[in-house]
Amino acid sequence: MVKISISADRDYDVQIDIDWRTALKPLLANRGQVAIIVSEAMRDRITDLPQTEAELHIFTVPDSEAGKSFATFNKVLDWLGAAGFTRNDLVVAVGGGAVTDLTGYVASSWLRGIDWVAVPTTLAAMVDAAVGGKTGINSEYGKNLIGAFYSPVTVLVDLGWLSTLSDRDFAAGLAEVVKCGFIVDPEIIEKLSNKNLAQVRVDRDLTLELITRSVAVKARVVSGDFRESYDREILNYGHTLGHAIELHSKYQLRHGECVSIGLVYAALLANQVGLLSQEITDLHTQILANLDLPVTYKVELWAELRASMAIDKKSRSGVLRFVAISEIGKTLRIEAPSEEELYQAYERLCS
Repeated sequence: MVKISISADRDYDVQIDIDWRTALKPLLANRGQVAIIVSEAMRDRITDLPQTEAELHIFTVPDSEAGKSFATFNKVLDWLGAAGFTRNDLVVAVGGGAVTDLTGYVASSWLRGIDWVAVPTTLAAMVDAAVGGKTGINSEYGKNLIGAFYSPVTVLVDLGWLSTLSDRDFAAGLAEVVKCGFIVDPEIIEKLSNKNLAQVRVDRDLTLELITRSVAVKARVVSGDFRESYDREILNYGHTLGHAIELHSKYQLRHGECVSIGLVYAALLANQVGLLSQEITDLHTQILANLDLPVTYKVELWAELRASMAIDKKSRSGVLRFVAISEIGKTLRIEAPSEEELYQAYERLCS
């Protein structure tokens, strides 16, 4: 087992390479009730739960981003209310990033905060969504615009879940791993250079190291800037265009697929304004494409995507801001790029 500590609104550990049921059992002690929130597609996999004196409830929610709605949020709160949940009770998210995002926001809201545990079942959730205390739901105007900063009491990362993922979902999670490499940890980039998706999937030791390194990156950043006043913004590298593409695709593309395109765009924009070398710009495309991730989009959609980016969380008073890098491991911000620079970088992305 690997344990990585995070200090935020509370101190907690991310426990990596454990059996989630075994690790969950002591967390159920002295609880009156426990709610396990799981997506409809995952419900049949929630079996052999630990024995506990607590009353167990299993609540199912719609799959993927469809579950991150006001309607689902309100329904789960009503379930907790009908069951009589108190501050001594526990909520457990078992699922991908959408489930952990929703569950964390529910936990932050019920009685102004009850304990919750994250059990991420996708690679993307293991290295990103379940770690760091960002919780929330979507608005019709964009992704994750409604939510709270509210950390779990622990995160239980069981690598056994990875065997349940399709190649597409595994690759989507690797986009967030690549992001961590470019912004902080060059060793991740080195280990993924010249690797394809199949080579990564079959190498358990490599997968474990990539997860551990990515979580360590996030732990370090979040512990220094929990509420994203500035430094934590670097974790949004690739997300400005990425979130706009997610919204445009109506969430038919995976989050990691959109981030992959956004990473390439961020590199091209930095290159366009003279901040990033062509070699490192090209490296973004090379690594992501080798992992079977998309690296381009449709040129005719620029106007719609540009409008969505205007309400990105990093924008300030209408000024568009991008996280960028000037070299691997060295981040900066591009503030108020010209419309010409923005479009030229997008044209290059689509060519």
